[in-house]
Amino acid sequence: MVQDQLGRYLRDIRISVTDRCNFRCTYCMPADIFGESYKFLPRTEILSFEEITRLTRILVKLGVVKVRLTGGEPLVREDVEQLVAMLAQVNGVGDLTMTTNGYLLPQKAQALKDAGLQRVTVSLDSLDDEVFRRMNGNRASVQKVLDGIAAAERAGFSPIKINAVVQRGVNDHTIVDLARWAKEHGYIMRFIEYMDVGTLNGWRMEHVVPAREIAERIHAVLPLEQAERSYRGEVAMRFRYRDGSGEMGSIASVTMPCCGDCTRLRLSPEGRLYTCLFGTEGTDLRGPLRAGATDAELEQIIHDTWTRRTDRYSEERAALTDDLRARRKVEMYHIGG
Repeated sequence: MVQDQLGRYLRDIRISVTDRCNFRCTYCMPADIFGESYKFLPRTEILSFEEITRLTRILVKLGVVKVRLTGGEPLVREDVEQLVAMLAQVNGVGDLTMTTNGYLLPQKAQALKDAGLQRVTVSLDSLDDEVFRRMNGNRASVQKVLDGIAAAERAGFSPIKINAVVQRGVNDHTIVDLARWAKEHGYIMRFIEYMDVGTLNGWRMEHVVPAREIAERIHAVLPLEQAERSYRGEVAMRFRYRDGSGEMGSIASVTMPCCGDCTRLRLSPEGRLYTCLFGTEGTDLRGPLRAGATDAELEQIIHDTWTRRTDRYSEERAALTDDLRARRKVEMYHIGG
């Protein structure tokens, strides 16, 4: 296992398998920017399944045990279940998961489970159809996502996590209903503070609903008690329902950042490594990979990238000038959340 400059071990890799998505969520891929004329990466520039699997084997040698597939929307990548099957065979991968908007799960859930995917997290920002459509660029109804979650249950995925990005004045009035629904169905709800990932989503601090406020609103209706994090580096603050009927959590990367325990590395669709969700530059792996680099050479690049790491953007955010906070950062759709 390797450590960065702040003593953080490399443990997790989030692999973005595509920069494309069938939704246009306002906090990630706003439709006025990512319209019909937007040019996404050509297929030849995106890592192949074989290239992703080779890099994953090398990452495991350096300490990675958790692999999460993201996007964009990972299920729009053709035959992504084949990649799942290949990664499931990598010795040392202890947790193979996927984050998806759920729209294509009715067609894909069973194939993903059969291929070896262990867990699935589905994004659902509100149960109010009007609110949800407004947030996803009017690309899907709530029912389409609920159908996907039901398909994941039928395929045997458990527990199922539900992610919701909370924006003040947009969907924060619906969070208690969402928490109650998840509790009743046995899902693990995760409320995520609206983050300044990238530079295109119009982020402003006044649009952030602090995680503590989210928990307090839910606690007033569905009593909670705080639970310990499951492992060092877990992003979510966990809460148990006092009646013993499950748990929920909140991710407070804006108001209570947890950079000090961050163990995540991110791989973009075109093969660049990012050491922070708020990163500005990535380390190119595709170039050396396709130029014939050996596993040892690729391992050294990854090793050096991690051991030089000093990122703690969320902890530094408040002290940064407006210009530094607004500096161009990699977009969320490109490296996942």
